[in-house]
Amino acid sequence: MKTSKTKNFFEKIFGFLFVSLIFLSTIFGNVKNLQAESLLKVSFPKESIVEHLKLDVPKRFKHAWLKAEEGSWEPWLLKQDGFLGRQLFWDPKVEEATLLIGWKSRDLWKNISQTEINLVQQDFEKIARKETGESSGNPFPLIFEGELNPE
Repeated sequence: MKTSKTKNFFEKIFGFLFVSLIFLSTIFGNVKNLQAESLLKVSFPKESIVEHLKLDVPKRFKHAWLKAEEGSWEPWLLKQDGFLGRQLFWDPKVEEATLLIGWKSRDLWKNISQTEINLVQQDFEKIARKETGESSGNPFPLIFEGELNPE
């Protein structure tokens, strides 16, 4: 049991470092390649992957979005095999949220059933509607979905 907790702790730390690296690479994106490589040299498993999502999140509903994330996706993700961590960003200029979700492998991520994902999404939308006062639909629609591979 102790080994499992220790392993889980190190997986969470690895996930945090992994997502932090992506954040730092975004900030230092204009640095020359040679400098960026020396500043950000971290070893990641070749099979790891980052799920990259963008949502439409108006300024007036930013806190409602965060509450919906916290009440639905966050607890669900913490229970998923292969989940390394995630970071949430919000761009006030375009009123968009960017989510970066780290996974140990593409297979672990993609083996999650669509039915299960749909149920969590329904919970997210229910909380989001309650927090925004909307009566139907998804107040924070998905506008981009992609994946990033470590190099």
